[in-house]
Amino acid sequence: MVTLLQHSNNISTGHGPAALSRGGHTAAAVFLGFILVLGFLGNFLVLVVFSRFPGLRTPANLLLINISVSDMLVCICGTPISFAASVRGRWLTGSYGCRWYGFSNALCGVVSLVSLSLLSFERYLIVLHSSRSDCSQYRRARLAVAASWLYSLVWTLPPLLGWSSYGPEGPGTTCSVEWHQRSAAARSYISCLFVFCLLLPLMLMLFCYGRILLAVRKVARQVTRSKQSSAERREVCILVMVVSMVTGYLLCWMPYGVVAMLSSFGRNGVVPPAASLIPSLLAKTSTVLNPVIYVLLNKQFSRCFLHMIRCSSDAPPTLIHHTLPCSRRDWPPAVIPPTDKLNMTPTTLTSS
Repeated sequence: MVTLLQHSNNISTGHGPAALSRGGHTAAAVFLGFILVLGFLGNFLVLVVFSRFPGLRTPANLLLINISVSDMLVCICGTPISFAASVRGRWLTGSYGCRWYGFSNALCGVVSLVSLSLLSFERYLIVLHSSRSDCSQYRRARLAVAASWLYSLVWTLPPLLGWSSYGPEGPGTTCSVEWHQRSAAARSYISCLFVFCLLLPLMLMLFCYGRILLAVRKVARQVTRSKQSSAERREVCILVMVVSMVTGYLLCWMPYGVVAMLSSFGRNGVVPPAASLIPSLLAKTSTVLNPVIYVLLNKQFSRCFLHMIRCSSDAPPTLIHHTLPCSRRDWPPAVIPPTDKLNMTPTTLTSS
C-alpha cells in the first residue's frame, strides 16, 4: 500500500530522488517543442502531398504513408503531453493518462519500425524477384499496413493486461513500459519486446538491404555510367532513401532499447532516471527525420512537394510508377500513360 501511494505521488508531483532541475525541465521542454512543431508540420505536409498526387501511391509508398500516420499520431497524442509536463516540471494527467501515453507511444513506435522492415521486404521482392505489377502487389501492401498495426497491438497491449505495466520514466515527465521493474514477468516482457520489436525487424532490414546492395553492385559492374538507365538510377536513389530512413530510425531507437535492457537487467542505479530522459527524447526525433528524408532523397516526392508549395498553375509533374496499378481505371487522370506504354515491362534490378 505504501508503494502504491509513493508511485501515485511520483506521478502527480514529478518529484523523485533524481528529479531534474528547473533548467533541465526547461531544456527538455524546448527540445520537445521543436520536435512537436517540426514533426507535426513535416508529417502533415507529407500526407498532403500524397493526397494531392495519387500517382505517388505505389505499393511501397503505402507503407511510407503508414509511417507518417503513426508519426502524426505521436505528435498529436504523445508529444504535447510530455511537452506540457516538462513546462510544469511534473506529470499532469495522472496514472490513467500515464498508461494511455505509454501505450499510444509504444503502439505507434512499433508500427513505424515494423513498417520500415516490411518496406525493406517489399523493395527486396520488387528488385531481386522482378515482382510484376498487378492487384496482388497492392493487396500485399494493404495487408502489410494492417499487419503492422496488429503486430504492434500484440506487443503493446500486454502491459495493460498485467504482463509488465506502463508507468513514469526518467524524471517523471514521460511514461513508458516500467523498465526498472525486476520481476520475472517484467523482465520476460522487456526481453520479448527487445527481440521481436527491435532486433527481429532489424535483422529483416539488414538481410533485405544487404541482398539489394549486392544486386546493385553486380549491375554497376556490368554497365558503364553512361549506359545506366534512368530507371536503375531511380532504384538506387530509392534504396538510399529507405536505408537513410532505417539508419535514422535506429539511431533514435537503439539507445532507448539499450537503456531499457540495462535498467531491467543491470545493477540498480546503473542508469540514473534523469539520464534516461535523453534516449526518450532521441526516440521522439524519429517523427522529424522521416519527412526530411522524403524531401531530400525522393526526387518524385520533392518535385510534387515543390509544385504544391509554389502554387503553380502549370500541369503537375509526371510521375513514373515502378509498379503499375491493376487496371487503367486505377490510374489518376494526371498520370495515365499513353496506350503504347501500358504494356511496358517494369524496370527492376535482378539478381541473375
